[in-house]
Amino acid sequence: MSTTDVAIVGAGVIGTAVAWRAAQRGLTVTLFDPDPTRGAWRTAAGMLAPITELHYAESALLRLNLASLARYPSFVEELGLPTGYRANGTLEVAWDAADLAALRDLHAFGTSLGLSSRLVDGAELRAIEPGLAPGLPGGLVADSDHQVDPRLLHAALTTAARAAGVRFVAEEVRDLGALAAGQVVLAAGAWSGVLGGLPVRPVKGQTLRLRALSPLASGRVVRASVKGSTVYIVPRENGDVVVGASSEEAGFDVTPRAGAVYELLRDAQTVLPELGEAELVEVSTGLRPGTADNAPLLGRGEDGVILATGHYRNGVLLTPVTADAIATLLATGETDPVIAPFTPSRTAVPA
Repeated sequence: MSTTDVAIVGAGVIGTAVAWRAAQRGLTVTLFDPDPTRGAWRTAAGMLAPITELHYAESALLRLNLASLARYPSFVEELGLPTGYRANGTLEVAWDAADLAALRDLHAFGTSLGLSSRLVDGAELRAIEPGLAPGLPGGLVADSDHQVDPRLLHAALTTAARAAGVRFVAEEVRDLGALAAGQVVLAAGAWSGVLGGLPVRPVKGQTLRLRALSPLASGRVVRASVKGSTVYIVPRENGDVVVGASSEEAGFDVTPRAGAVYELLRDAQTVLPELGEAELVEVSTGLRPGTADNAPLLGRGEDGVILATGHYRNGVLLTPVTADAIATLLATGETDPVIAPFTPSRTAVPA
């Protein structure tokens, strides 16, 4: 017999947000996770960047990202707790003429989709962020890109879920079919492949946390491709700076790699030389849940389990739209059209 309306496996930002929204719908919810601190959210920088993270072949994912970004202001307001949400935008820096040409193409493509951004020359770039290295030829300002602190967001979601009546169980689930629940949601991130037999793989990433003597003047995320290596620098309100992110296919190994730390520090200092004087506070390693097409698995699977996983680099960004859509599916059985392209049965994801 069912002892809870909904059992959710995985208490990261996705699973906890789904639990909160489902409980608000009047469902009884039990959330299982032996260690919620191991989620990808702990390492994530929290960039809400559908524009500068844009890939030309991912128009459906872009629409989902934009839909989720539009919900963020009301989402964090409803939480009513600190989340580090800031609408400061992103400053995409060109390292050389080739990068600048690529940013012009990105700007044109984004404009064709109705996205707001503007190109700036080197002088404007330094006026926006005086700490940048001299001689950079220009960049792209994406005011529609925002940011959030994933650690604060997770804490806020956990508090809200508990207040809504969600029961947290610190136990490892090995058999989804054994859960005594009316419906089961798999939101276990990189571990979803193991638990649900899904085409979800762990992708290792590292970020660094620095304590800067003088935080970025603009408060914007700074992103650059330094000789082909992408680095982003995310300022926090407390003066800390998050630098990321490496990407490795290393299974479930979360051991910090010295080479990745060196490369991130090297590239960050190349773009913002003052970071060479910053204190290295933390090296964080996490596992992103990757899929074959870099898009999430959202909806009911063939075995009846509802999937909310495979978000890869966009888990924090897609938290509001995923939570709303999965809660609707749980409460009504109806699939929100916004997640329809990401059904687990789509042909782009191999069985």
